[in-house]
Amino acid sequence: MSPLPLFKESKIAVLGSGFAGLASAALLAKAGHDVTIYEKNTQIGGRARHYKENGFMFDMGPSWYWMPDVFENYFKLFNKDVQDFYELKKLDPGFTVIFSGGESMDIPAGFDELCSLFESIEKGSATRLKKFLEEAAYKYKVGIQDLVFQPGHSITEFISWRIVKDVAKLQVFSSFSKHARKYFSDPRLLSLIEFPVLFLGAMPKDTPALYSLMNYAGLKQGTFYPMGGFGKIIEAFEKIAIEQGVKIKTQFPIEGFSYHQKKIISVHNNATEYKTDLVVASADYHHVEQDLLKKEFRMYDESYWEQRTFAPSSLIFYLGINKKINKLNHHNLFFDEDFAPHAEEIYKTKEWPKKPLFYVCCPSKTDPSVAPENHENLFLLMPIAAGLVDSPDNTAYYFNLMMKRIENYVGESIAPHVIYKKHFSVNEFKNDYNAYKGNAYGLANTLFQTAIFKPKMRNNKLQNLFFTGQLTVPGPGVPPSIISGQVVTKEVLKYLKNN
Repeated sequence: MSPLPLFKESKIAVLGSGFAGLASAALLAKAGHDVTIYEKNTQIGGRARHYKENGFMFDMGPSWYWMPDVFENYFKLFNKDVQDFYELKKLDPGFTVIFSGGESMDIPAGFDELCSLFESIEKGSATRLKKFLEEAAYKYKVGIQDLVFQPGHSITEFISWRIVKDVAKLQVFSSFSKHARKYFSDPRLLSLIEFPVLFLGAMPKDTPALYSLMNYAGLKQGTFYPMGGFGKIIEAFEKIAIEQGVKIKTQFPIEGFSYHQKKIISVHNNATEYKTDLVVASADYHHVEQDLLKKEFRMYDESYWEQRTFAPSSLIFYLGINKKINKLNHHNLFFDEDFAPHAEEIYKTKEWPKKPLFYVCCPSKTDPSVAPENHENLFLLMPIAAGLVDSPDNTAYYFNLMMKRIENYVGESIAPHVIYKKHFSVNEFKNDYNAYKGNAYGLANTLFQTAIFKPKMRNNKLQNLFFTGQLTVPGPGVPPSIISGQVVTKEVLKYLKNN
């Protein structure tokens, strides 16, 4: 006679198939539940989708592979390794920063070489870099092992002896900008140190110094690339989910819910109901609350969202080039204009930038599979304020602006060699992801939008509605989204055990 199950199998609906949705779905299915992912688009992956056109393969969103331990630890939950799914290559240089006048700085993969680079720019900075990254390593260890795995319900989650004892070392209440300036004064080094904050969606002066842990990830752990592109990671997550029994329905937007006694009992698509015992929403939090939930079940009204500080949106171009470009590396940061005015235009005045900074990814430098032979694959990204109104004239203006600055840097023409071009911006983020104001990266990680100050992971008006992804804890980015999927799984399993 077979033993009785330790729990009742529950039917769980996961809305959205980004990293958080895929991670939570796989883990909940692994725990023995009947899980279905409902994805509105034709392809899974959320912002990490990819597409192929004219022999080019374009990653549509994430392109920086940092914090490799987060990926490794997730795969280990299923007795898998990274190499079971894709080849991971460490980039050297990790990335290049371009300054005014065509000066550039290649960031080496080796730490000794990095220290030598700092010392050549600012005397004594090698020693200070070691100290800076020692502190950042501690923050990374505490942050990744303790802080980011908290569900953000209450301040009591963070009152552990380890955290209270070393709160000063974590620098939760210190400014990142001030912290960096205690160690470095050369504007080029400060640009290098502060640029990861762009991934967090706030100005350095408004970001807690805790996030120097990002410098540890980028400068000490290094920058990696999954051969074949980020689509390979999504394929890995999909394969794991399916192996656990997860069902995935694409082109399947959820349009509302049915309720009974403060619970969701079904999700709706095209007037058809699909019964469910629990919902995990990894779709846009604002969209689920404001568009799918009845008003009486919303935790936040529209004014709440209006008052949040959102990370930027982006103007992105996917380009196919019919020649090789010698001077570009895999990752190229064009910091050839002042950072502060562009940041002000994103977060304060919320206008189209006059002299923007931007990023150019050329994955074909590393991976020949993403472009035809003797061609280049380019991804151009310019951060912009969420909520801006895009137009064809704007798109053309900024494409020409970025192209001229790239051409000036590399010393050769590129625009005449563009044989494929597609752009993606505010409207596309809204249409494809229901992203609030077309944001690209979720909420900015300012002090009062971190941890317990983020939108809650569990709805307090419906017993069986949970949230995961970049608008709840721990925050924006691929590794935090993977962690978010793990955190919400623990919360769901606790709820199911007690109900």
